Amino acid sequence: MEPELKEEQGVRLAVEGCGHGTLHAIFASVAESCKHKGWPGVDLLIIGGDFQSVRNAYDLNCVSMPAKYRAMCDFHEYYSGQRTAPYLTIFVGGNHEASNYLFELYYGGWVAPNIYYMGAANVLRLGPIRIAGVSGIWKGYNYRKPHHERLPYNESDIKSTYHIRELDVRKMLQIQTQVDIGISHDWPKGIEWKGDWKRLFRFKKHLEDDARDGQLGSVAAKDILGYVRPRYWFSAHLHCKYAAVVSHGEDKAPQKTLPDASRFGHDANELDMDGVYDTANGFLHSVKNEDEIYLDMEANPNTAAPEVAPVPNADEIDLELEDDANDLAPVAPGQGLDNIAVPVNPVAIDGPTLTADEAKAALPEAFTKRPLPVQNSVEPPPGITNRVTNFLALDKCLPDKHFLQLSLVPTAEETEPMRPLKLNYDREWLAISRAFSLIEPPVFGDPDAKVLPARSQAEYRHLVEEQRRWVDENIAEKALVIPENFEVTAPIYDGGNWNLPQYGTVEEFPNPQTAHFCDMLQMPNALEIDDEERATRLAAGPRPDPDAERFAASKRGRGGFGHGRGRGDRGRGRGGRGRGSRGRFTAR
Repeated sequence: MEPELKEEQGVRLAVEGCGHGTLHAIFASVAESCKHKGWPGVDLLIIGGDFQSVRNAYDLNCVSMPAKYRAMCDFHEYYSGQRTAPYLTIFVGGNHEASNYLFELYYGGWVAPNIYYMGAANVLRLGPIRIAGVSGIWKGYNYRKPHHERLPYNESDIKSTYHIRELDVRKMLQIQTQVDIGISHDWPKGIEWKGDWKRLFRFKKHLEDDARDGQLGSVAAKDILGYVRPRYWFSAHLHCKYAAVVSHGEDKAPQKTLPDASRFGHDANELDMDGVYDTANGFLHSVKNEDEIYLDMEANPNTAAPEVAPVPNADEIDLELEDDANDLAPVAPGQGLDNIAVPVNPVAIDGPTLTADEAKAALPEAFTKRPLPVQNSVEPPPGITNRVTNFLALDKCLPDKHFLQLSLVPTAEETEPMRPLKLNYDREWLAISRAFSLIEPPVFGDPDAKVLPARSQAEYRHLVEEQRRWVDENIAEKALVIPENFEVTAPIYDGGNWNLPQYGTVEEFPNPQTAHFCDMLQMPNALEIDDEERATRLAAGPRPDPDAERFAASKRGRGGFGHGRGRGDRGRGRGGRGRGSRGRFTAR
């Protein structure tokens, strides 16, 4: 008997963890889940990063991944038009991406018809809900740097280009009104302690040391979550399912919703999103797929975890997670010279045994670790009233993995007349984008560029208010609908092997969507580059790599290295704990 179709009030949402290029399977899983749930489809699919929008063999050379694990996967079929995504899909960037392609869409844009990349940071609207997303993973030693990477990439560029930057987080911390959903690839720092962490560490034993050392997760995502306080926050990256609840600050009386705020119309303290953590009963509702695609995400702290760690899936491969691989550890400011890596000697040296406190006391003051400077704590404005955020992380799309969740987001407004729901620009975010472009324009491709110091919140608020008036006067309501203006800009996949020399030199393709966005806001396009400059950069090849010596032994091919030499496996079999981001992981 076919399930009865249900017409429920709200936005039908599907959330998936890491994409890893498996779009066919993800879309099929959504369809099967809708069938079991009695839904005609979903309004939106959110993918939490590692999307891998690889258009062709050139792009594959720009993915941070050991060479022997690179594969074209599915996306190129959607880019070329051979297939069309059956559901409106959005995603944030992770640490395994075609970084050269996502670079073209810094402000966000369509990577293929019906598939939208949120850019480095963004706020979008879908019907009555507001969605904020931030791309990249946390690496403190690159946080305050500009976006100095630009084709042709050297080895270090391939790794650092997806590190989240403070200049993008700075914009997020100017939001003045309520957001409903937040998305990041890696988990907000400390979120692991807000759920059933004992169960998590039994399942993912290698995470516990970093969690206890305070080295797990993203400081940037934590800052954004604590300020924006969305009702729901979705992440991926650690390849496991995990639910948590974050309570924000002291109880405050509800305040009147401002015009820009979301229009949920529900008590922010109620967890009324079907499929998300139920605080009253301590469990998560789920859809069970009879074809062994597990969609349930129970998080009952009373449920005993298996005593023995699960047997690794034979179809999975180990990938090196951290950017500070090759036995080098980053040095944070205050510990030495900024951005200098020091060798780590894994060999223990016999000597007198000291307690941790005795060892610290024996060190001179200069060796005292100083915390990495991060964004100053900013109090949420009156327009952000939510007091509880429900966090959910999901796995990647593989059999026996908890990678997908279907959820109904209740809304005060009737959504059926709005369907199919379209992505819209957010007026407040447009004002923020224009303000920062005019006063603190981003600089790309210049390793000597400096990020301007942050101004006071009061000054930013005044500047954004000025630009909000400009947006209201110059952007008509119908212009807020994001145009479906995707264009094929790079060659489609020709079946060639990325390992061949002709695919080693990667060309930059300016994206007309970025030009359109900047023209709409009448602001400079910081990514603009003419043919002559592109040709000059390509002929010059990648800039000298400060870490070239430590990469030499790897002999990996990387996109944009200019001449396609040095391909092969990195030859590393270990997985690190992901200092500053996450733990060891496996990926297809």
